Amino acid sequence: MASTSKMDSLGEGESVEEELERFDDFTLASSWERFISDIEAVCRQWIADGSKNLLEKGAVSLAFSKRLYKVKMDVKYLSKSYCVEYYFETNNNDKVSDWNCSLHDLQLSFGIKEFLVIAPQSASGVVLDAPEATKLLSAVAIALSNCSSLWPAFVHVHDPSREAYIGIQNMGTVFTRRFESDCIGSQVPIKLMHLEGLYELFVSKFACSTLDLALQLCKVHFTMKATYKTLPYDDDDIQGIDAKNKEPEGSLGDSNNRSQWDDDCPWSEWYSAEDPVKGFELIATWSEKVVESSLEMAEMENDSPHEAEKWMILPKFSPNLSERNRIRFASQLRLLVNALNMSFEAQFMEDFVSVENPGSDNLRSSMVVPSPSVLDRVLKDLFHEGVQLPDIGKSGHKNSRAIKGAPLESLFAQFCLHSLWISNCNIRAIAVLWIEFVREVRWCWEESQPLPKMPANGSIDLSTCLINQKLHMLAICIEQKRELNEDFQDCIGSNDDTSSPVLNDGLVGDNLAEMHVAGKEFYDKRDSPLTVGAKHASASVVSKFEMKPELAVAADIKPSNIFRRGTAGPVGSMMLLKSYQNLHAPFTQEAPLMTEDMHEERLEAIEALGDSFDFSAQLERDILSSDMSAFKAANPDAVFEDFIRWHSPGDWEDDGIGQTGPSKRFVMQGSKDNWPPRGRLSRRMSEQGNLWRKIWNDAPPLPASEQKPLLDPNREGEKVLHYLETLRPHQLLEQMVCTAFRAAADTLSLTHFGGLKQMTTKLEQLYVTLASTLRPFQSNRISGDGETIEDLKRLCNVFEHVEKLLSLAASLHRKFLQVPRLCEAVFTDYYSFYLPRMGTGSADETVQKDFDMKQQVMNNERHVVSSMFTPPTASQSWRKVLSMGNLLNGHEPIVREIIFSVRDSVSNNHYAAHHDSRGLQQEIETYRMYIRGTSNDLRVALSVTSCD
Repeated sequence: MASTSKMDSLGEGESVEEELERFDDFTLASSWERFISDIEAVCRQWIADGSKNLLEKGAVSLAFSKRLYKVKMDVKYLSKSYCVEYYFETNNNDKVSDWNCSLHDLQLSFGIKEFLVIAPQSASGVVLDAPEATKLLSAVAIALSNCSSLWPAFVHVHDPSREAYIGIQNMGTVFTRRFESDCIGSQVPIKLMHLEGLYELFVSKFACSTLDLALQLCKVHFTMKATYKTLPYDDDDIQGIDAKNKEPEGSLGDSNNRSQWDDDCPWSEWYSAEDPVKGFELIATWSEKVVESSLEMAEMENDSPHEAEKWMILPKFSPNLSERNRIRFASQLRLLVNALNMSFEAQFMEDFVSVENPGSDNLRSSMVVPSPSVLDRVLKDLFHEGVQLPDIGKSGHKNSRAIKGAPLESLFAQFCLHSLWISNCNIRAIAVLWIEFVREVRWCWEESQPLPKMPANGSIDLSTCLINQKLHMLAICIEQKRELNEDFQDCIGSNDDTSSPVLNDGLVGDNLAEMHVAGKEFYDKRDSPLTVGAKHASASVVSKFEMKPELAVAADIKPSNIFRRGTAGPVGSMMLLKSYQNLHAPFTQEAPLMTEDMHEERLEAIEALGDSFDFSAQLERDILSSDMSAFKAANPDAVFEDFIRWHSPGDWEDDGIGQTGPSKRFVMQGSKDNWPPRGRLSRRMSEQGNLWRKIWNDAPPLPASEQKPLLDPNREGEKVLHYLETLRPHQLLEQMVCTAFRAAADTLSLTHFGGLKQMTTKLEQLYVTLASTLRPFQSNRISGDGETIEDLKRLCNVFEHVEKLLSLAASLHRKFLQVPRLCEAVFTDYYSFYLPRMGTGSADETVQKDFDMKQQVMNNERHVVSSMFTPPTASQSWRKVLSMGNLLNGHEPIVREIIFSVRDSVSNNHYAAHHDSRGLQQEIETYRMYIRGTSNDLRVALSVTSCD
């Protein structure tokens, strides 16, 4: 219908289109109807889309539930804007569980699945005016009815803190369901703190008589869930822990005498960690049962939680678990990386503490130097504690050798760990500590005192860092220096007769027993074991004194007037070329020890001068001369060819007539048919001016015990001290970084965590990551570019993630020591939750706030979980009067949730909505009340189904 009230006022020049623009549509007569129409349009669109299409269009998943999603749309009514939200689940066929932890608050309160919420777009999001709330709910109900939708709709009313809602649901053409919830925040009546009073409150909502409710018999369905919380672990002042951690002396301080949860953890020597598990919540649920009187409810209040059908446990993690500023190994390793970045600014470590250094003012103002008392305590721990040297080869993780650092219990590794905790690990503090460290090492050298935490024997492990190799070399030099300084004459003054040379096969004068004693005393004097089989590839050495008696007798009948010294016994049936005597293998000195840089110098010399035979012999001149002297002493009648046959069989060319020596039968019979052995030197050994022959001619016949040691301890020791005193800062810090990462990881790997598979795998992955990232440091030639430093900082993040998980694993292992299944289950849940965040490289994400994964407690595990709830002491108790029942070891529930319901039988009424796909059940829940009570508040949610 067109408006004609102003037709006469239209000008003649105005078009008909302008008149049509003033057409008024009165099918929507009011803003109220337009508001309902807008809501209806939105609901119809959501119904048409369905859950799958809504997910594709950007439905938002709620954080506390994996199945609940939300979409929203804005609508306007007059000058106000409202937001309509639709909550739905991906699977609408499942029945609503009473105590599902992933339910929305409204789902739990009223037993519904999908629902609508309409709220004003304001700061509070609630409707404070009651008429407005009623009008909003009516508009939504009409819109849903027009859509033939059975969704319940809610409006948030009153003050936000009350969590109050009103709602309505159309259940077809017959039934309507109304909802109401509210909360009492203080001064809860004592009667409503107990099950009996709550039961009577529910019955009063549908009782048809004013008689005493306690005398009425009503079949009420009842189910309950009670949540208990352990007393907080490590409930002392955490600031005291941080204060202890921040002390410059680190592990040496003892400012806090109280016992910590991690006192026996391997990292406790360096820092005290806050317990990541602050406690547990136990959720006990009672299965549904029918109650007919308030007296039954009074009896149920005395029930123990052990009578509950199901137990679930939820760990409560410390809110500080994910904070980056917590003091751990990872935090100190970051500071060490920063020190490495600054180490390229100076040539020597003294430059960082020298007053002449141009940048010293800036260094002094920004970096703290440890006090003399702190330095004394650290050096005392490193050098003067007198701790027994452990088996360094077995310390640390099995994969740690892939990292070029120092073993965990070695001197340099302990120095690096101390450096992490001294004066915030700045470059000046490290420089001061290193200078004092080298001074202590030099004192040990000059006073011939054993170098602590370093082995004084064995071979040098080239897979470790160069500083560790040098310290090992120095420890060996100190030990040899001490031996050379001893007065051997005083030690053997009473045994001068044992210094006489050992007789050969032909003994003259003494009997066989005397010969055995002399041989034993001689072998006790030798410096080093013989490695003939590995070094010379000859036949196995058999000492004469280990032969069978008949062989010894046969050997004794051989004519000989020579004396052998330093012999290890004959070499099989080999005979000397110039005399009819057995060829004896001598005791020889071990090859001199060399560190990695010494090997590199040797290889560089070979590459520069060639690898000719004479040059190779020149490099090994000292070793060759020593071996030749020992061979001459053991074989006085030997010639150069005999030495070659024993030392280098490949340079002796056999004539091919048979064996080179007589068989044992001919030897024992004294036959000379196959003697002398036939053969000749190889071409390179027979050349004119051969260096080996020249060395042979110059070598005196001396046994190894009388030779000058191949390793000059004085020279090599001074070379080690020179290296340590002139080491460039960046070279020191490079090796410190590798060693500190390795030592910190090895320390953590000693943690007992019950063999959790995920933790074991993560530790192994950590070592692989460490070895890969630190591989450029093996050459000691990094440039300190920004990319390398960033790689190290990312490595610190990875280390921190593993360190957090390890502390959590250790804490859970201690608390669930008797129930390892629960320990593994809880840790697996958290590990799966935390694992996606480990790849982000960010260590300060808040992950524990959203963690709410619960684990079921088996019946055989309940006694262990129950023992965690120790009765509170007087100082721990925050209340003197317990207001609720169902106590667990003196603990009342922190939250008790109850659901009362009454169900009525309903026949298949023809008034019911025939389009309801779910149909009308034989029994309908007419009254339902959800109650959530604590010691301070009470929340009640009531839903009533009525027949309109």
